[in-house]
Amino acid sequence: MPLVIAMDGPSGSGKSSASKGVARALGLRYLDTGAMYRAVTWWMLRNGVPVEDAAAVAARAQDPVLESGTDPDGPTITVDGADVSGPIRTREVTNAVSAVSAVPAVRARLVELQREIIGAGGIVVEGRDIGTVVAPDAPVKVYLTASDEVRARRRAKDLAADPGASVTVTLDEQARRDRLDSTRRASPLAVAAGAHEIDSTELTLDEVIEAVVRLAKEQE
Repeated sequence: MPLVIAMDGPSGSGKSSASKGVARALGLRYLDTGAMYRAVTWWMLRNGVPVEDAAAVAARAQDPVLESGTDPDGPTITVDGADVSGPIRTREVTNAVSAVSAVPAVRARLVELQREIIGAGGIVVEGRDIGTVVAPDAPVKVYLTASDEVRARRRAKDLAADPGASVTVTLDEQARRDRLDSTRRASPLAVAAGAHEIDSTELTLDEVIEAVVRLAKEQE
């Protein structure tokens, strides 16, 4: 099949930066599926849907209108025509997204959208179930991870504008999210069959990008 690079892994592993870098290096499109789940979560919170109530979330899963841009130099995400690339990165959304993304109706809808965007290929797709569910036949599958502390430091840095996002707090919130993402019934976070595992704890971003680019070129 045309080149599809599936990049899975937990929060803070460096998926977004690495995926965009790989897409730029290879002239591919880029899709952040996590942003799609965050966008739906943001919409649920904004519209007063109790995110811990799976039935309530499922009942509104078809309502938000999502558009995902695929330019690695400027990926976009809109909900009902509004740019939400900033609001979806708040701690409120981060701490609610695991509950929303565990709802089968949400996953079914977004997986369908993701497969439409992937289309004929030529894309780097990052998320938690790309190699296992969304694109299990992707020629290149990567599972990117890092130590818990390193991941927490990266997330806390991303949330630097939030005074409550210390490394300690972020580590606790991250552990909760990891547990929820790994144990949910619908498409749990897991290493896909045939995936190349890369631990980015001691690697620079450039080294991670180079490793994935090498894997991609081996498929040519």
